[in-house]
Order: sequence, then C-alpha cells, then structure tokens
Amino acid sequence: MKKLIKFIGIGILVLLICVITYVFLSVPKLPDNSNVIIEDLLSSELPEFVNGQTGYAVNNGTNIWYESILPTATNKGAILLFMGISNDALGWPQPFIDNLVNSGYQVIRYDYRGTGLSSWVENWEEQPYSLTDLANDGKVILDSLKIEKVNLLGVSLGGMVAQEFAINFPERTSTITSLMSSGNILDKELPPISSKIVFELVKTSMRYGIFSSEKNTIKLHLSSRVILQGDAEYDIDVKGTAEQVLYNLRKRKGYNPNASKQHHEATYRSGSRYKKLKDLIIPVLIMHGVNDPFIPIAHSKKLKSIIPNARTKWFENMGHDIPLNLTDEICKEIYLLINSNNEK
Repeated sequence: MKKLIKFIGIGILVLLICVITYVFLSVPKLPDNSNVIIEDLLSSELPEFVNGQTGYAVNNGTNIWYESILPTATNKGAILLFMGISNDALGWPQPFIDNLVNSGYQVIRYDYRGTGLSSWVENWEEQPYSLTDLANDGKVILDSLKIEKVNLLGVSLGGMVAQEFAINFPERTSTITSLMSSGNILDKELPPISSKIVFELVKTSMRYGIFSSEKNTIKLHLSSRVILQGDAEYDIDVKGTAEQVLYNLRKRKGYNPNASKQHHEATYRSGSRYKKLKDLIIPVLIMHGVNDPFIPIAHSKKLKSIIPNARTKWFENMGHDIPLNLTDEICKEIYLLINSNNEK
C-alpha cells in the first residue's frame, strides 16, 4: 500500500510539473522589448492618468468612483464610457481618452462596482448584481454631475451595459455607440464567445497571476492583449499599457481577482436585450473588428438587423481591442454620429 501511495504521489507530481511546464511554454510571446520597457518603468516616475474632476456617486450604499474630464475649449457634449469585463476606468487606452477630450467632448468614465476604487462587493454570492445595476451606477453619476443627456460609448461588456442604460433611461441618452459587443451573448443562433480564447486567457492568468508581482501583473495584461488581438496585425502599446497597470497597482487599489467571475454572472443574469432594442429610436452606431477572436462579428451584425436605423462600421485587421493605429478612425465615426444627431 505504501508503494502504491508513493507511486500515485510521484505520478501526481510529474503531472503537475508537466502542466506547469506546458503553461509556461505555451503562453503567447510578449511584444518585442517588453522586458526592457517594463524594467525601465519599474524604476521610473509614472505619469498622472487621473486629471479630471473625481468623486463618488452612491447607489443604494455602493460607492462608485468616477472621473469627469472637461475639454479646454467649447464643450460639444458629454460622453459616458463603459469599459469591458473585469476592467476599471483606467482600462481605456489613454490616447483614446485624449482624442475624445481634445476633440471638445466632456469624458466621464467610472469604475464598475467590484473594480478600481468603487466598492468591492462583499458577500457577492448573496447579492449578485446585473448589467442593469452597472447601468444604474452610470445614471447615478450623471445625477451627481447634474448632466441631463449623454452620449454612450461601450466596449465589449461595456456595450451591453450601454444598451441597458439606453433601454432603461432613453430620456437621458443622446446617442449610443456599441463597440465589439452583443445584444445577447448567449444567442444560440450565433457563434459563442471563443472557448479557445478563454482557455488561452486562463493559461495566461496561471502563468503570470499565481506568483503575483508588479512585473508579472504587467505581463499578464500585455499577454491578454496579445491573445485578444488574434490574427490581426498591429503594434500593441507596451509602454502605455504597462504605465496604466503600474499606476493602478501603486496609486489605486489594484485589480480585483473576483471581478471577472462577477461580471460574467452579471451578463448571464441580464439575458437577451433583443426585444427592447427593437424599440430604440436613439441614434446608434455599431462597430466591430472583422478579426475579433473573442466576440464574433456576427453578434454586431445581428444587432444591426434588430436596431432600427443603426449605422455600422466594420474594421479590417482589428481584434478584440482598441489599437492605436485605429484610434483616430474609431473616434471619427463616433463624432459623425454625435454631430449628425446634434444637427437634427
């Protein structure tokens, strides 16, 4: 019996070593010079990423952190941003934020509950939240800032939250832009979220997340971006991404390891929005990358068939990401939507 137990123990150890070796060797290669850039940043002074008016809006006892960034010139209107799954307000690429503000728009971004400086929900299993709750948080922020109407912009899960906002608060919504998102992520008639990509993201989390450090957390975010890039070809902003991650770790609360699970559950609890989206009379822009490896573009095409008079823009050579080389073009489409609505 002792020999059998010893044999089983050795077998488990060998298997564990094989799994660890596989994980370490099979994660994607980081962009060139990543290690050099990371090492340099670890000993350098970080830029300031939060320059606007900050505060907390309280929604039924839950504190929601937000930032409102005003343009220096004429204010052309407010844009409320909704980030993707498990990301906080700093998940937005800084060049994208700068483009919006420099073009004359007031930008409002916030940390979803469970992320960033917003409340990290305790006893979440007893009080899970939905996408509607996340949208309500955005509405409470507008109330705090005394903003009556706003342009909505959501990416991935954020597109779904923006849809919930528009459905529940049409009188507060001027336009809505849905970027690489879905009206029903569980639609059985459409290809599902890529299980292969999910597996790759899990492996990356194991590779860089088990032994947590500033360097590994940066590499986790960079590796995730490489995975979500898919077969699209463009340069990832290594320095910008690394700076934002390090800023989050050193000057904010860091990253909630439970946020992804909570946001997945919130998505599933919310179900389909197809029926309600058919009644939208708000100007809508739907954008998606043709190469998106995570949420197939078929989801945005289904949205187009459902939402009356929705505009679309499909981007070649774009994964599940907002790449630097497409920032200007993406923003241009958003401005066209907002301006055409203002001219009515």
